[in-house]
Amino acid sequence: MMEEALIITNRSIVIKTHINGFPKETDFELKSEALSLNVEPGSGHVIVKNLYLSIDPAQLNRMKSYSTSQSHHSIQAAAAAIAPGSEIRGHGVGKVVASGDPEFQEGDLVAGELTWGEYCLMKPGVFYFRKLDSMGLPLSCHVGTLAYGGMTAYAGLFEVCKVKKGEKVFVSAAAGSVGHIAGQLAKLHGCYVVGSAGTTEKVELLKGKLGFDDAFNYKEEADLKATLRKHFPHGIDVYFDSVGGEMLEAAVANMNLFGRVAACGAISEYTGSGRKAAPDMVEVIYRRIQIQGFLCPDFLSVHSDFISATCDHLRSEKMVSVEDISTGLESIPSSFAGLFHGSNIGKTIVQIAVE
Repeated sequence: MMEEALIITNRSIVIKTHINGFPKETDFELKSEALSLNVEPGSGHVIVKNLYLSIDPAQLNRMKSYSTSQSHHSIQAAAAAIAPGSEIRGHGVGKVVASGDPEFQEGDLVAGELTWGEYCLMKPGVFYFRKLDSMGLPLSCHVGTLAYGGMTAYAGLFEVCKVKKGEKVFVSAAAGSVGHIAGQLAKLHGCYVVGSAGTTEKVELLKGKLGFDDAFNYKEEADLKATLRKHFPHGIDVYFDSVGGEMLEAAVANMNLFGRVAACGAISEYTGSGRKAAPDMVEVIYRRIQIQGFLCPDFLSVHSDFISATCDHLRSEKMVSVEDISTGLESIPSSFAGLFHGSNIGKTIVQIAVE
């Protein structure tokens, strides 16, 4: 007797057209498709019920008609352009509801590149899809602090910049998903840390709950170079950059000899509205400043070290995971657009369903 097909309706968020400026909620639409929960044994297919999805500004580069990130062969799987109406993927946590892969069983918690939908079909060979051990921490932590955001902060500080105790560290977008972790890691390492953010509320968060030595609202500063000179009278040793643009120029102008810049993002440049960064290359040369762009997968060899150290910090409450969680699939467009207007505090996450 043939097994009766179990069909559900899977709703997802897609782009209507390519986005070549600031994203708006109206750039997205809700799409519904039938999805069969009958998976052929041995097919390697796994169907996941999405629980938490990470919302990240870099995803905009894939929604454009063209961006330079789409042309780099080394990251094509992560940076290929998204066609209007097709699935959008990002890091997430979910639960297996059907499996044709013996490594995954119904009910398993998993993490990987999930779709912006209620359910996700994972096929063999998909990048970074694994069982998840929650390690007694909230599942939302595994979308932010214990995922790409935290790993990027860890790798940028300790692998790219090789930060040393007592050094002076500047973190831009310091109340964002990566910055608030980078700043706390630097403080725990014994550094002097100053962060920049875009609201008074965020500045107070940095100086209070997150333990930064100081912080400032960049929107209230007419001269960023002078502002950084005031906060770093003896210069900057390490700059953790998520912004690019004028902030990068100002930081380079205040770097010490052999200063290091970990460039993990350029949110001020993603929409094409801001001026491209143009640091003074004479300063870079004569001060022997190292500016290194990097991606999280470059440092997977230290992933276990990162997980061990960060879990210890979280459990001992030496580190705070700040999360900006919205609820429901329909909240994805507003959550994503809000990233480019500084609406979020900490890691932007959308909870799709309860476990």
